[in-house]
Amino acid sequence: MKIFKNIFLIIIVIVVGWNSVYFKKLDEVKASKEQKSFDAVKYAKEFWDKKLIPGGGQAIELSQLLSMITTDQARAFEDHSHALGIGNLRYFLVKDDATVEKIENDFIIINCNNSHFKVATEFIFGNAVRDATGLIDINEFTNTMDFNNVSAELNKIIRENVLPPFKSKVKPGDTIEFVGAIELNKEHFQLNNIEIIPIQLKIK
Repeated sequence: MKIFKNIFLIIIVIVVGWNSVYFKKLDEVKASKEQKSFDAVKYAKEFWDKKLIPGGGQAIELSQLLSMITTDQARAFEDHSHALGIGNLRYFLVKDDATVEKIENDFIIINCNNSHFKVATEFIFGNAVRDATGLIDINEFTNTMDFNNVSAELNKIIRENVLPPFKSKVKPGDTIEFVGAIELNKEHFQLNNIEIIPIQLKIK
């Protein structure tokens, strides 16, 4: 009788123990943990405050960059552009002074050393701001979604914090200082059709 009682207790322990244990794939556990832990808003804000804005002084003057491209394209791209892969798309961090010539719905036209460029003021998208400094390493991220969310948050900072105070005051004829990011295809580019994604804008 005692033997049957012990066997019965063992069976109960096994059943209870089995029902209290469950298994999940390791990659599912890791993905869940990473999804909860990464904060793209916080990452973008810290990158903006601690690296991007302080690093604006390291930007090359746009007029100097264009001069280099016309005389030594390979060196200009090698020394001053950044990209994640080996493709033709490259990103530059640029700065300069310019005169505002025209204000349109989606951008302003500026004259920088007798060359005309567009500064985006409405549609801010893409990875130019994230990648132009070369300071963000893709290997920091465990998935491409987090990496792309950083771009989205940086672009949001520009739309919400950089552009509104500038757009409310700027007018044709103003002289401005800018720091921004540009994208160029090193095999197919037009220097007279460059669009600048602004990072800093100041009316002088």
